[in-house]
Amino acid sequence: MPTLIRLIIVLLFLAGLVYAGMFALVAFVEPTPKEQTIRIPQRDLLSGGQPALPGQATPAVDEPAEPVP
Repeated sequence: MPTLIRLIIVLLFLAGLVYAGMFALVAFVEPTPKEQTIRIPQRDLLSGGQPALPGQATPAVDEPAEPVP
C-alpha cells in the first residue's frame, strides 16, 4: 500500500509540473502574429473546388436544381 500511495503522489507531482508549465506558457509567452500568404493554383479556382487531374478536362459546374412546386 505505501508503494501505491508513493506512485500516486509522484504522478500527481508530475501532473502538477505539467500544469505549471502550461500556465507559465499562457502567462508569459505572447505569440507574434505575422502575415501569411497561401497560393492557390488557378486551375483549382476554375474547377469549382474539385481538383483537375492531369490529362482530364476540367469538370463542369453543376447547375442548381429547380424547386418543385
